[in-house]
Amino acid sequence: RVSILVESATTRILVDTSPDMRAQLLAADVVHVDAILWTHDHADHSHGLDDVRQLYHHRGTPVPGYARAQTLKLLKQRFGYAFEGRHGYHPTIDAHVLPDSLRIGDIDVECVDQPHGEIFSTGFRFSHGNSSIGYATDFHAFTPDMLTLYDRLDIWVVDALRVRPHPTHSHLALTLEGIAAARPDRAILTHMDQSMDYA
Repeated sequence: RVSILVESATTRILVDTSPDMRAQLLAADVVHVDAILWTHDHADHSHGLDDVRQLYHHRGTPVPGYARAQTLKLLKQRFGYAFEGRHGYHPTIDAHVLPDSLRIGDIDVECVDQPHGEIFSTGFRFSHGNSSIGYATDFHAFTPDMLTLYDRLDIWVVDALRVRPHPTHSHLALTLEGIAAARPDRAILTHMDQSMDYA
């Protein structure tokens, strides 16, 4: 399920804690992250959160975690023990409300709210030196703020669920329109369902 790592030589950021997070981190040989960002609270993006415990044990301190206020509230309701500790267990995540921009290590992060059915997800632009990558998943329409944030990226990882329109996700034609408008050097489609021809 959908998740990404963004890295520089000194900083590693994990976006979302998918149910596949443990297997993904093992496959990538990753035992340390400097922060976690959540796009939203849906299960395919958050329900691997319990395995942050192993990242906490490696660090020796809670992992900084960032999400918009509503997303953070829902994650805390579902996984309160990870944020507050319980029965002698320490918190594994140090929670912060995600602002519109912040710096994590040597990576600049800018955020935008994206319409995702009846809720919003968060999209990201990561910058390091002269390099930039955007991450836009789980949205069903492009807003002017989104296109401004994603303008002229080096790489844009962007949702394209399927060919047919969908009420909460971008479909292929809409995604291609967004790519034409934002003009990244390279676009990578993600969050594709089983109906998409990956090849």
